[in-house]
Amino acid sequence: MAERIPDKVKRSLQSAEKLYHRLVLLVGETSSGKTGVLQNIAEEFGATVINVNLTLSGELLELTVKQRTLRLPGILDKIAAQTQPLVVLDNLEILFDKDLQQDPLRLLQSISRNRTVVASWNGVMDAGRLLYAETGHPEHRSYDSVGALIVDMDGTATVDSANNDIEAGQV
Repeated sequence: MAERIPDKVKRSLQSAEKLYHRLVLLVGETSSGKTGVLQNIAEEFGATVINVNLTLSGELLELTVKQRTLRLPGILDKIAAQTQPLVVLDNLEILFDKDLQQDPLRLLQSISRNRTVVASWNGVMDAGRLLYAETGHPEHRSYDSVGALIVDMDGTATVDSANNDIEAGQV
């Protein structure tokens, strides 16, 4: 029987504790079930799912465009700091807004340095590359070096290949 996605996320969270960036990304297309998985994980760990779009938009509302760009990393860190020990983030689309001039993956990595973070990523893994939006779209992002553990809604997970590498003596 194949391992369930929430179980892969939990196993990834355990493995992430040993990493520099304690970040687990739950990757999938729109309506693939990421929110349900995150709610399940949050409930099990006694955490709250943070709707990043809603929370950040409220914090950024009164700021100028320049202030938004400069203050967003600190605001996101402050939001994450309020939800120890596990930070569960959903609806990250605001981080990709080109007017905010941010690198969403680097923002997530920065807040996962001192705490464990699991976040939804509305995109796909394709040939080892983490993608957000279609090529040509203004918010398109493509990463070949992720610095996070990935659990894809298709059932694959980097923690599986990492464990296989350890068993084979390749790490």
